Amino acid sequence: MEYKKFSFRHAEEIFMVNKDFTYLWKEIVDVLDSISDSDLINEFNSESRKAKSISEAINKLIAKRLEDKGWKGQSCIFADPDYSDNKGTWRLDFAKDNIAVEVAFNHGGNVSWNLIKPVLSSELNHVQKAIQTQAGVVITATDAMKKAGGFDGAIGTYEKYVEYLKPLNNLLTTPLMIIGLEPPKSFVIEQKKEDRKMVGYIKLKDENDNL
Repeated sequence: MEYKKFSFRHAEEIFMVNKDFTYLWKEIVDVLDSISDSDLINEFNSESRKAKSISEAINKLIAKRLEDKGWKGQSCIFADPDYSDNKGTWRLDFAKDNIAVEVAFNHGGNVSWNLIKPVLSSELNHVQKAIQTQAGVVITATDAMKKAGGFDGAIGTYEKYVEYLKPLNNLLTTPLMIIGLEPPKSFVIEQKKEDRKMVGYIKLKDENDNL
């Protein structure tokens, strides 16, 4: 897959130079680089229920390939059962050693929280921690991917995440890398209404197609 990157608090420099981060960053990049249009098509078409976007297909491919490299999915930030038992709010999508990863294709209202979670996992806290990272990576869709991939119009995109970094600067004390996934080169998702709900279909592009 192709993607954009935005480095916050010198995240890219740290990831490229510091040996405590370089191997983790390489694993993330290798996973994203390994996902082809064919992988997306095959995963999308194999889903038991008809989806309207490729968000679930991307999520599954990233999850499988990160977990194959030893990343822990649904990693608790806190050890206290009052927080660790809540499956969504206080958990990271993935974590390994010094880096927390959020794959964020949810509503734009969650942008701030998705940025804050990797910071919570990196900073000391009054609540006993289950994991101690030092940096975060947020993977999301660009505006172009939202359109081409059939994503819900209300999702928070890469552009919005980057926009939020400035007003949240004093709260986001951890190096963060924001990754915006670009649309596939060979296809788009077309949506049709079936049984009163929207369903997505793969539409392959022609060589002269400017979609």
